[in-house]
Amino acid sequence: MFNDIGALELVTIVVLAILVFGPDKLPKMIQDVTGVIRKIRSFSDSAKQDIRSELGPEFKDFEFEDLNPKTFIRKQLTENEDLKDIRSSFDLRKELNDVTDAVNGKEPEAPATPSAPAASTGPDLLKKPAAPSPEQRTPFDADAT
Repeated sequence: MFNDIGALELVTIVVLAILVFGPDKLPKMIQDVTGVIRKIRSFSDSAKQDIRSELGPEFKDFEFEDLNPKTFIRKQLTENEDLKDIRSSFDLRKELNDVTDAVNGKEPEAPATPSAPAASTGPDLLKKPAAPSPEQRTPFDADAT
């Protein structure tokens, strides 16, 4: 629950609690707070049990943690067989290296399997366009920027 509280923050909270409530009332306040936390947890657990019983046997594997979007996506990515096949067939490093080579002007490595030659029907968008001549350039206006 308090995973990201460091030692300095904890000491600061304790000192502030002693200053605000005083050493006489502090034990009673701690008991009251822990009692409230226990009641909230028991209410939450009973609500979860009620929801599970109302959903029926179709949702026996339902976990409330799955409602968190990160957990849901992580679970779907690890359990879905179709996505595992796609992930295994896609080589991200090779794709990034090909893009980097294209940007730097290097020729991409030839694929291991021969494929049909690609017909060049349009301009090569990965090549750098030629610089415009000085007459075609628009003049720089320092006041406009």
